[in-house]
Amino acid sequence: MGAVNVPMTMLNTGVAMPRLGLGTWMMTAADVASVIPTAARLGYRMIDTAAYYENENGVGEGIARSGVPREEFFIISKVNGRDHGYDNTLKAFDKSLARLALDHLDLYLIHWPMPMRDRYVETWRAFARLLAEGRTRAIGVSNFTPAHIDRIIAEVGTPPAVNQIQLNPRVARHAWRAYAREHGITLQSWQPLNRGESLLVEPVVREIAARHRRTPAQIILRWHLQHDLVPLPKSLNEQRLAANIDVFDFQLSAAEIEGISALDGTEEPADPETTEVD
Repeated sequence: MGAVNVPMTMLNTGVAMPRLGLGTWMMTAADVASVIPTAARLGYRMIDTAAYYENENGVGEGIARSGVPREEFFIISKVNGRDHGYDNTLKAFDKSLARLALDHLDLYLIHWPMPMRDRYVETWRAFARLLAEGRTRAIGVSNFTPAHIDRIIAEVGTPPAVNQIQLNPRVARHAWRAYAREHGITLQSWQPLNRGESLLVEPVVREIAARHRRTPAQIILRWHLQHDLVPLPKSLNEQRLAANIDVFDFQLSAAEIEGISALDGTEEPADPETTEVD
C-alpha cells in the first residue's frame, strides 16, 4: 500500500496534530530506529516517546534514517518522575532534545502527576516557560485526572493542549472525556488496543470486523477516532503497522459503536493517584 495521508486535528494552541500516531513503549532504541523509517513510508508522522522509555536516541536515529523532513514529523516526549520540579524539568528537557538530536519538540508531556510528591505544579511552570520560549510547540499532561488539571490551570494559568491517558473500550473514561471536551483538551489514547489480544478476540469486535472486512484492531481504532480520540497504537510488524494506519476510509454505525462501548468496566485501570514512574 502507499502512504496514508493521516488527517489532522487542531490543538487549543492552534497547532495541527495527526489524528493517529506510533507508540513506542517497551521498544528498544534499536527497535525504534528500525521501525520509524518503515512507519514513515506508510504515512506515520507522529511518534510518541518518553525519557522513561529509554529509546529517545532511537527515535532521533529513526527520524534521520527515514528521509522525511523534520518539519513533517510531530514528536512527543515526556518528563520523567525523578525530574519533576522547575529546574529539574528544564534540564531534563534539554537532555531529551539532545538524545533525540532535535532542536525542538512538538509536544512535551508530564508523564504521571505523582501527587504524593506534590511537584507537578512546579513542573508545569517550567512547561509554560518552554512553550513561551518556543522550545516546544505544545505542552500537555499524561494520566492526569480532571482535579489535577484544574489545579495546574488555577495555579499556573496555562491549560494543557493534550492529556494522554489509558483509554480503550474496556476503560472508556467517560468523565475524563466530558471534562476534556468542556476544556478544549485533546485526548490521546495510550494502550488503545488494550493489553495483549483480549480485546481483539471479543465476539462483538470480531463480528463487526467480519462485517466490514477489516481487522479487529482496525475496528477498535475506528472506535477511538469516532469518539474524537487520538490513538497511539504500537507495532514492530510492517503488516500490522499498515493495517493500523489504514482506518480513515470507513465508518462504524452508531449501533456498532454502542456494542463496542458496552465492554467498558471490564478492566481495572492504572491509578494516577498512586502510580510512580521514575
